[in-house]
Amino acid sequence: ISGNLLGVTPLVDDPNLQHYVNLVGRWVAEQSERADLPWHFGVIESPTVNAFSVPGGFIFVTRGLYALLEDESELAGVLAHEIGHVLRRHHLKIMQKGRLMDLGRNLLTSKVFNDAKIQKVIGRGAEIAARSLDQKAESEADQMAVVLAARAGYGAFGLPWVLQKIGHFAPTDDRVLLLFKTHPHPSARLENLDARMGTRFDEVKGLPLARRFYRLKPAPKAK
Repeated sequence: ISGNLLGVTPLVDDPNLQHYVNLVGRWVAEQSERADLPWHFGVIESPTVNAFSVPGGFIFVTRGLYALLEDESELAGVLAHEIGHVLRRHHLKIMQKGRLMDLGRNLLTSKVFNDAKIQKVIGRGAEIAARSLDQKAESEADQMAVVLAARAGYGAFGLPWVLQKIGHFAPTDDRVLLLFKTHPHPSARLENLDARMGTRFDEVKGLPLARRFYRLKPAPKAK
């Protein structure tokens, strides 16, 4: 799945960005019970607002989502959510049931040549990683994200801040169509997180690390 996605939408051509995201992601993953997994993190060249994981520890954030982030704690929260999916094997359980195997095989043999088709395949590939995850799975990953980020020394409210930003998008905005299709609405996720967190994280003095946050360079102009 990862190879197919990277075959049609490359990583953002910025080695320093990719190195930075891997440092943050691996540090957060170190706080989990599966620090031994060969974790890989990347920012892919897509204007959509999304992040998704693949069984085995491959995690991708789109350029569109990364551009919304304002500090390292928000990045850590996003990555921690996807790490949570891997830790609980949410996608692997779906694939083992055979629901996505045929789609995966079709994607591996597909060839695309124009932007519209590339975006379609990106969407279908992301659906392999996100489809059929129910609200319970998303809620579990959200809760794990808050805990993992706090363990790593970040502010616990990084992910909630990102969800607030995404919640301001119109449902018809092309950048969030797939995300809204495969996830509960951000407002529902925030409401559930608030109920779960209560005041337990109010005294956790994590760091936002805005000054250390790697700023994204402008996207390349279309030729």
